[in-house]
Amino acid sequence: MRQSLKPWGIMLCLAMFASLLAACGSGSAGNGKGGQSSGSAESVHKEGFPIVDKPITLSVFAPDVGAAKWDTMQVFKEMESMTNIKLTFQTAPVDSFETKKNLIFASGDLPDIFYAASLTPAEQVTYGSQGTLIPLEKLIDEYAPNLKKLLDENPDVRKSITTPDGHIYALPYIDKGAVWYKSPLYYNGSFLKKLGVTKLPETPDELYDYLKRVKTEDPNGNGQADEIPLTSTKLKDIRVQLLGFWGMYDEIYYADKEGKVHYTPQEEGYKEYLTFLNRLWKDDLLDHETFSQTDDQKKAKGKNNQVALFNDWLPYFMLGGEPNTDNPFMAPLKTGFPDSPVVAKNSGISKNGTFAISKTNPAPEATMRWVDYQYGYEGSTLFNQGPENVLWKYTDKDKHIKEWLPVPDGGDREQYRGTLTPNYGITTPGVSLPEVTQGLRSEIDDWVEQENKEKILPYAKVPYPNVFLTEAEQNEVTALQSDLSNYVEQMEAKFVTGQEPLSNWEKYKAQVKQMGGDRIAEIYQAAYDRWDQQGAE
Repeated sequence: MRQSLKPWGIMLCLAMFASLLAACGSGSAGNGKGGQSSGSAESVHKEGFPIVDKPITLSVFAPDVGAAKWDTMQVFKEMESMTNIKLTFQTAPVDSFETKKNLIFASGDLPDIFYAASLTPAEQVTYGSQGTLIPLEKLIDEYAPNLKKLLDENPDVRKSITTPDGHIYALPYIDKGAVWYKSPLYYNGSFLKKLGVTKLPETPDELYDYLKRVKTEDPNGNGQADEIPLTSTKLKDIRVQLLGFWGMYDEIYYADKEGKVHYTPQEEGYKEYLTFLNRLWKDDLLDHETFSQTDDQKKAKGKNNQVALFNDWLPYFMLGGEPNTDNPFMAPLKTGFPDSPVVAKNSGISKNGTFAISKTNPAPEATMRWVDYQYGYEGSTLFNQGPENVLWKYTDKDKHIKEWLPVPDGGDREQYRGTLTPNYGITTPGVSLPEVTQGLRSEIDDWVEQENKEKILPYAKVPYPNVFLTEAEQNEVTALQSDLSNYVEQMEAKFVTGQEPLSNWEKYKAQVKQMGGDRIAEIYQAAYDRWDQQGAE
């Protein structure tokens, strides 16, 4: 039988409860991961530096491109000196980052900050609604003047990062001038020259003929048949670009020019994509290590001058040497399919999901002030180009005009920049501002802009707008995709390598539909229609 509390017992319980509330409200508890006392809202300076008077430590989970350890990067040392916020880092290689991120969410052993984490809309909705990620909109309004100004000036950006429950759980990288949805494919210019190619392929058949020449005519001139016409890592770096030959904008789902949403892996154009890759595979024109090699292994082949066609952010990242304009973009190839040729284009508004604060973070106000620095000119400069007087200096500070300095100890400037800042090969939070690059544009920057104008923009369309599904829709899509994505990925590899004959396409297509391909298209169609109607209001 339950006993009632004595009056003194009730008073003691109330006192203990009040103490617990005070402790929770103060934000002074450590996070259990070596963090020191946190910056409570009362102790966070809303302007100027330092952000907090008493030093605090926060943990960060982020992807690692292998250029340098994050705790050695000068931008973070400078930020720690300015803000009194020290960061400790847990990183995972880019190739395994998504797997590690999923494990972290599943384990509940959370970092205080997810940085450059590519949090998908599904992850934002799921982990935001569960309370794993905290809402950010009030913190933005009170502690992020740079970001708040950008969102007030660009309401479409705020809409694109707000989930159906009305909350913002992750921050974007804002770049209205962005073009690439995926970085382009490049031709090895030395191979083109050696083979006397003056007109680039315009159809898949012409591309096949060119790659066949690469395989048989020794364009690297070493007397060995070691050329690799087309290489990839698990097709993830070339898939979207090749799908565009057959009028498809994305590897999972996309809206065509009429606003109809398609689930890509069951489209007839997807069958043609598989057929083309299988043809390349059978004739040894697609690297037979495609499904097993890492990005570093792929790059080693490029630096050995073996590869004819490849993907990277810039061609010299793959081929080595100094930046140059000798390796042209591959323009999208024409087929008889509707909309062909097409190229997927960046939304130009926001790259979402780059930054989030977890429920374990003991100092969300200070954290928001820390990241807000990257949404202003000075912070954008620091995280894009490193500290002043290392790789650059001002020639006219009032007008924000800079010039490059010699690279310390020689070497490649871009690779050295990757040792200073995490903004190298991954998308970090922040904003692209024209004044940040004044005086620093290079010949290759101008070349990329021209190649974009000629080979990308005439065929470009945003595959799908930045929208969020409702929680019910997201749960259904997540459940469907958990099995479907594995099945599609496995069957793609089997079709390409010939383990599964393409004569079984209709059987595969029926299985995809049975597993929910049509339903996924229906859900994203409804979300697209809601977004489209909002735009018309």
